[in-house]
Amino acid sequence: MPLVIAGIDEAGYGPTLGPLCVALAVFRVERWSLGQPAPNLWQLLNAAVADAASGARQRIPIADSKRLKLPNDSAARHPLIHLERGVLAMLGSVGLKPDSDDALLASLDAAHSDEPWWHGPPIALPLARTAAQRDIDAALLASTMERAGVSLLALRCRVMGVAEFNDIVARTGSKAEATAAAVGGLLAPLPLRHADEPLRIVCDQLGGRTQYDDLLKRWFPTLRAVAIAESESRSRYRLDASDDTPPESATPESPTFAGAHANHPRRAIHFMPEAESAHLPVALASMAAKLVRELAMMRFNRYWSDRVPDLKPTAGYAQDARRWLRDTRDAIDDADRDALVRRA
Repeated sequence: MPLVIAGIDEAGYGPTLGPLCVALAVFRVERWSLGQPAPNLWQLLNAAVADAASGARQRIPIADSKRLKLPNDSAARHPLIHLERGVLAMLGSVGLKPDSDDALLASLDAAHSDEPWWHGPPIALPLARTAAQRDIDAALLASTMERAGVSLLALRCRVMGVAEFNDIVARTGSKAEATAAAVGGLLAPLPLRHADEPLRIVCDQLGGRTQYDDLLKRWFPTLRAVAIAESESRSRYRLDASDDTPPESATPESPTFAGAHANHPRRAIHFMPEAESAHLPVALASMAAKLVRELAMMRFNRYWSDRVPDLKPTAGYAQDARRWLRDTRDAIDDADRDALVRRA
């Protein structure tokens, strides 16, 4: 029986400048049985991928983006070398070879908002390695995945611009609602697209919350979310449809019927802190979201450095964003400031 595993993570929740990026990675594992734990994709794909850059040798690091992004002042290697290597290799394994940041966005079904600082000439990819190296990685990954019975079904990203972010904050009073909107937009179609296959979704914990009933009702209006566990370490829910049935080993007369259905649901979603360190699909989503945001900030800095001589680039985080806004005060008007700065 195949299992569909989805992971979701964000990059850019905290900054003052720049977009919020949320990404989704979806895999199918062909050889699995209901009742078994979700397989460890790092183990299944060990010949091609590693869970850290250190000790990876020729393997492709797929890990938490915070562990793979190098410092911006790194002299030896490009700061994005590991992020782009993993994302481009995964896309290459399904025949997608984006040669620019525009093409990458198209491959991820993503787009920037309309402000001019997100546009202009494309940024050529790969940044840090050659196209030939990318193709070698993609071929290794594709052959390893085929042998393991694993396939990439989707890698998508949602890029939420400042205007949309601020509008959600103004309407709801919470910036967590911006993340919830982006996550929900990516997740909502999954149960319908894979209705005939068991589905496991893992998401990084959202804002420290432990209860997600209200969000799940919003994201999956045709399903019923049933809490299995709600704690600081993990919140887990069944996503039931009217035609769902318990495992074949359980019968309505059996005292284990309810427990079996709870422990082995056809569809489940988990929220947990540091999920990107425990589940490869979440790690890949983290990498895609971070890569898209970093490339966006490269465009941002290119646009404004053309208008303000000797302007130091910014990653958009609060302290440095204040410095950047001081340095550009003579170049931006009130309308630009409203379009640039997040309200929360």
